[in-house]
Amino acid sequence: MLAGRILLAIGLGLAATCAHAAGFRFIEVPADTEGPALAGAIWYPCAAPPGEVKLARRTIPAVKDCPIEGERLPLVVISHGRIGSFAGHHDTAEALADAGFMVAAIDHPGDSSGDKSRSWELSVMIERPAAIKRLIDFMLGASPAAGKIDAQRIGLFGFSRGGYTGLVAVGAEPHFAIALPRCAGASLPICEDIRNKRYPPSLVHDARIKAAVIADPLPIFFDRDSLAGVKVPIDLWASQTGGDGVEPHDVAALEQSLPAGHAYHVVANAGHFAFLAPCPPAAARENAEPCVDAPGFDRVAFHAQLNAAMVAFFRQQLGP
Repeated sequence: MLAGRILLAIGLGLAATCAHAAGFRFIEVPADTEGPALAGAIWYPCAAPPGEVKLARRTIPAVKDCPIEGERLPLVVISHGRIGSFAGHHDTAEALADAGFMVAAIDHPGDSSGDKSRSWELSVMIERPAAIKRLIDFMLGASPAAGKIDAQRIGLFGFSRGGYTGLVAVGAEPHFAIALPRCAGASLPICEDIRNKRYPPSLVHDARIKAAVIADPLPIFFDRDSLAGVKVPIDLWASQTGGDGVEPHDVAALEQSLPAGHAYHVVANAGHFAFLAPCPPAAARENAEPCVDAPGFDRVAFHAQLNAAMVAFFRQQLGP
């Protein structure tokens, strides 16, 4: 089935890929009563030949500040994992932009590579879905791309904690007390927050999101009841071996608890970080944990498949 979807994606996307390069712009969602400023970027169709944009330690193929090509573009928002970055899935954003999508991603405050200050506090788990809603508000309102977006066609891609974020955004209601047994003997701030019930009865959802791709989500706050509110199509991806606190059996249990109308893919020989963009040479040479794959696993080849399948899914769910 996956192979068929990949071929479909390639067939449907060939003309768009030939016609468009990925445009790129930095964005900042202003601080407001709902939360702090959010820094990130957008990727989008661009008629210019591909160029290069330097981002910290990596260079990505894109055209900075290129005029936006097209009208009524579907929007896909991206939520990164624990202490990740808006650029962590840049290749997926580029593939979607090349195929005619607008893509927006932000760094989650307190839980990003540039700000780890609250990574182990429950507050970031509460604020993450709200940040995604604020990002969508910005993209449809004050952003320079607002007039180019079709507000009726919005999707989401979330990885790890971003997968948790995406599930909440589309209607899941996390039951934080489920995680208490895992906190036995632990003094992490997030455990203290859960023990003392420092969380609201309900988190922020966004009914404008019509479909979601969820990869190796943090699953420990969900059971069947907490996932009952998920009503949109879900394309769920899991690594075979997991990592960074995400266990394969927990993701499998989450899949069994999801309502009908979702697809499920387990990626053979893949670890948790396989869903991140292939690493730049400098990071790979340092043998950084997010860059290490199992022997024989080809992350570049896998991402060609993953990105093509994602284009096919969002085209099917949001329209061409």
